[in-house]
Amino acid sequence: MKSQNIGFVSTRFAGTDGVSLESAKWAEVLYDARGHISHWFAGILDRDPGTSRLVPLASFTHPDIAAINGQVFGRLHRDREVTERILDIASDLKRELERFIDGFGLDILIAENALTIPVNIPLGVALTWLVAERGFNTIAHHHDFYWERDRFRVNAVGDFLQMAFPPSLPSIQHVTINSIAQQELSHRRGQSSVLVPNVLKFNENPPKKRIYDGDYIDVDALHPIDDHAAHFREDIGVGENDVLFLQPTRVVPRKGIEHSVALLAQLGLENAHLVITHQTGDEGHEYQEIIKELAARHSVSLIFADEFITDRIDRRGVREDGRRIYTLGDAYRAADFVTYPSLYEGFGNALIEAFFYCTPVMVNRYSIYITDIEPKGFRVVEMNGVVTGSVVREVRRVLHDEQYRLQMITHNYETATRFYSYRILRRKLRSLITNFTGLDDL
Repeated sequence: MKSQNIGFVSTRFAGTDGVSLESAKWAEVLYDARGHISHWFAGILDRDPGTSRLVPLASFTHPDIAAINGQVFGRLHRDREVTERILDIASDLKRELERFIDGFGLDILIAENALTIPVNIPLGVALTWLVAERGFNTIAHHHDFYWERDRFRVNAVGDFLQMAFPPSLPSIQHVTINSIAQQELSHRRGQSSVLVPNVLKFNENPPKKRIYDGDYIDVDALHPIDDHAAHFREDIGVGENDVLFLQPTRVVPRKGIEHSVALLAQLGLENAHLVITHQTGDEGHEYQEIIKELAARHSVSLIFADEFITDRIDRRGVREDGRRIYTLGDAYRAADFVTYPSLYEGFGNALIEAFFYCTPVMVNRYSIYITDIEPKGFRVVEMNGVVTGSVVREVRRVLHDEQYRLQMITHNYETATRFYSYRILRRKLRSLITNFTGLDDL
């Protein structure tokens, strides 16, 4: 199989959201496998400018796109001017996509959620037009379908959603990230899909002498804390002997942060802090204010650490004012416990990250966890929509019983290696690319 030029398309490739992180993993595996070269098209980008095309209209935050969204969601009818605006912007974006394809000599497109969730309707329409006209080899990587989100269910764009989110075209291979989405896509659109879970770079053949201390994972050997990472707690205002609960999510209502606050309130630890890693703003700031008020009411120490954590998971540094910036991995390594009380997730990256960084975790049993992750046999503290006394007692045991905690994180790391490693992704991507290119001559 000769190397292919791959074009990733989305509204945003920047930061620590699931789409940005998973697309980077796909690009890494594609390059390592056969030297496939990745290029990037989006409205917000932190990729190499030499291999990218930045088109502001592709962003869901662009004023014109935000205006369209405000006029078509939460209502049943739209004005003719809105229709014309959608079509005009789609035509502009289609020309930009054609320049992207032709300029980089692309062989395959990978649409990352751009044909899935309608945060930028013109971009989805433009992609659909282009693929239909050219019969272009395309992988539609679906993270969050619009029918999974309440805020898109009442809308005035059913015609566009049926056409482009996602489209039914012979040159598109669909990829879903969980079994419920796979079933729903088949039921709603009559489309088959390949299930590709989100993954991390687990040590696939762990050398026991290096990362094991007897029967247990040696976390310091697997994920060493260097001089830079050693300052994380100090810089965010957490003491060396304090208990750091990490909520590695954005500040949006479906992340259930109020349950993390309830957990700390019931634990009643004087030296405990709830640290939230990601930014707010994608869905407004009201929820953040509610969480602040709730934490203050229950005397829970709440820290928003996004100003200390880089937009990219692999970037560290020191600002001009001398303040250090850290990776998300540094935050996990500094944590004593991870809280993941999400009400809904398309997959659950933070859960797999907790397993990867050998941190015990509390998880709300959201639907995808129940169907796809729980059956694998992971050992976590489970809650069912509410923080009960038994949940609090189990968290307390994990914090105070070292052997129990080591058994838990070792089991989780080994189990995740079997089901969510790069080895799984390599196998899936090889099959998808082979469907377009054919088998090797070997």
